Amino acid sequence: MDFKMNAVLSAMLLTLAVPAAQAATDNSKDKKSKDDKNIEQIVVTGAAGRGMRRTETSYSVTTLSGAEIERQAPKSTADLFKSTPGVWVESSGGQGGANIFVRGFASSGDAAFTTVQLDGMPIFPPSTLSFLENSTLFRLDDTVQRMEALRGGPNPVFSNGQPGVTFNFIQKKGTDIPEGSIKATVTDYGSRRIDGYYAGPLSKDWYISMGGFYRTSDGIRDTQYPADQGGQLSVKLTHDLDNGQLNLWARKTNDKNVWLLPIPVVETSGGDIKEYPGFNAGTGTLYGNDTRLAELEVAPGQSIRRDMSDGRGINFSLVGGSLDLDLANDWSLLEKFTFSSGDADSMGLVPASSPMSASTYLASKISQANDGGTVENAAGSAATTGSFTYASSGDAMTNMNQQVMTAGWWSVQKKIKSFSNDLRLVKKINDQHTVTMGMFFTDYSSKDLWYLGNNMLLTAQPHAQRLNLVLDNGVKATHNGFEGAPFYDVNASYNGRNTALFLAEQWKVTDRFKLDFGYRWENQKIDATLEGNDTGVDLDGNPTTLYDNNAAVLNGNFRGLNYNNSETAWTAGANYLLNDAGDTSVFARINSGFKMPQFDDLRDGTTNTQDINQYELGYKHMGDAYSAYATLFYTDFSGLPFQNFINGQNVVRIGGAKALGVELEGNVSVTENFSVALTSTLQNAKLKNFGDVTDNQVMRQPKIQLRLTPSYVMDFNWGWMRFYGTYSYYGKRYSDLENQQVLPSFKKLDAGVVANIGDHVKLQLTGDNLTNTIGLTEGNPRVLGSGANADGVILARPILGRSFSLSMSYSF
Repeated sequence: MDFKMNAVLSAMLLTLAVPAAQAATDNSKDKKSKDDKNIEQIVVTGAAGRGMRRTETSYSVTTLSGAEIERQAPKSTADLFKSTPGVWVESSGGQGGANIFVRGFASSGDAAFTTVQLDGMPIFPPSTLSFLENSTLFRLDDTVQRMEALRGGPNPVFSNGQPGVTFNFIQKKGTDIPEGSIKATVTDYGSRRIDGYYAGPLSKDWYISMGGFYRTSDGIRDTQYPADQGGQLSVKLTHDLDNGQLNLWARKTNDKNVWLLPIPVVETSGGDIKEYPGFNAGTGTLYGNDTRLAELEVAPGQSIRRDMSDGRGINFSLVGGSLDLDLANDWSLLEKFTFSSGDADSMGLVPASSPMSASTYLASKISQANDGGTVENAAGSAATTGSFTYASSGDAMTNMNQQVMTAGWWSVQKKIKSFSNDLRLVKKINDQHTVTMGMFFTDYSSKDLWYLGNNMLLTAQPHAQRLNLVLDNGVKATHNGFEGAPFYDVNASYNGRNTALFLAEQWKVTDRFKLDFGYRWENQKIDATLEGNDTGVDLDGNPTTLYDNNAAVLNGNFRGLNYNNSETAWTAGANYLLNDAGDTSVFARINSGFKMPQFDDLRDGTTNTQDINQYELGYKHMGDAYSAYATLFYTDFSGLPFQNFINGQNVVRIGGAKALGVELEGNVSVTENFSVALTSTLQNAKLKNFGDVTDNQVMRQPKIQLRLTPSYVMDFNWGWMRFYGTYSYYGKRYSDLENQQVLPSFKKLDAGVVANIGDHVKLQLTGDNLTNTIGLTEGNPRVLGSGANADGVILARPILGRSFSLSMSYSF
């Protein structure tokens, strides 16, 4: 790795080998005696100032401790978000490329209404750009103390004004007592990972916290080359001041991850999903050595070389800090900043057609060549047949019943950079009124180079093989497996700048009753330069070939793009404590937020602002025997753009949506050692003002989802063990606005056991998708209609198949 990750981690792990005598006696951050959800929690996300008890917040926020995160053993950052009610996550794409939806907020994919923060600052201010959403830029490790997830509430007013969901990861800080851990993890799919963490004092009033990981993995869907490879290193310095605290931190991530995409599956006439013959739905993938390297023709006489093992990875740096000061006369200053920079590329094999027999594919190419297709034989002779060969070996492929399909070798390169600053002044006027004045500023950019398309003819099987086809009149239908060049290219440099001013007040009407108000004004300026895109170009100049006609190439003509707009958002909330203990409360919230167009919207001519209004009523209880949180929500949207590449064309449609639902979250201690946790979302989300699809169910989101997690603790003379499992249910969804591509409901079962041996050693065994359920999270949104061929074969992205992981850690 370019920053010598192995050497740095080795040094860090040696540092961790501190004599155990220096350590505290209880290493097990995973307490058996009391569930983390029952411990009094102070949340900072969404707070105008320094934070407050969870029962005193007038909005919905979910918290997960580091121990809870570890027990879940998520395979990616987005995978962890599944434990948040109101959020629907499609994490089947691997480490990156997730689709994340919240509370019926309508979108076509990615994570337009999801922000990921580190210590209260967005990692990258735009929540989503094409081929880039926030969770792709963040990797979990043992430096994370907890996660807070805020839905709706005051979100539209503070920070980057996210109206949907904000996931805020809080980093650990060093203290006077040194602590640390080292952990090794192995899996049954060839993953090897090492994690390390250390925190402690440096000198008087200075503390350090540092950690990271390195891993390599073959992947559950074996690609024949490393599917995941890379690591991360984080360092945080804390300095205690007489009147506050200073924090400075840095994080470097260099991680390559395969971008998992749809595969063939069979949808029966009864709506059930079965495996496509020869293609394991849980482990199969088109990726393989034969499609790993590619030479893409991008202009006449010009080609580029790409490596599929680069996947949807990142080489990304984050630097940030915060200053929290108490000033004179009941004034406080809260300052936070972050700077990010790096590469976030996407290389993927994107299916373009459902499987068909080689004879069917041959007939289609003969028809294309003879009946006014893109090109005819130079002599004008008609084709009657053709021959297939394997592109890598040149050997003949003679089985005309061999199933074949086409998939695009897509190449997307992004260089991103951002600087963000959040400055707040807080004035406590008296015991009843506290006012916060703030400014949020961010400057961000993205340099994009895309080549979408580059369709290949492949055998429809795991580790697909490239095929060439030559017709008997001399026309070459494919070349090195490619039947076409790019159909959509982008060469663009974007720059954005957002400035927001906000004002908030918290009014303590009585000891139990609080009101809060917030208002935000924001201006967004975007400038960009884009290169034009020509179509219908014959890249090699040979009229007897089919494979590269109608290509899209960058034509050397540039155009400018400018956008300047201002919007306002506001929120109001009330919270009432139902008893003097403060462990039970009810709240109400209304907010009005917006989402202004981003780089890709403006490039495609979409300039409208999305308007989002939300209404919430909630109940919260946090006790020793049980905790319960329930939120009734209603959301109303307008100006929502839907962008899809459908049948090779970039299609944008604009409409609205509305959603009514309830979020449930709770934990019951049945006995001292047995507890049950539940998270669930029930919602009815429909499109509105959307022409012939009005009143259709919002795409990709179920009406019901739930997670039920029982947990049992057993004591032994050497320590104790926690046994737990999670049953998940996800209702029926649709992959398209037309509600024609059905994604059936499915159930999933996970389980694990944690053994704490003495005060320092922990073993954890985790099993994921134990029943090998075939659950679809994405259909083929690039094809209109049901997407199925005559045999019921569709392209979809199933969840990952059954897998097991085992970790051992030593803590002090």
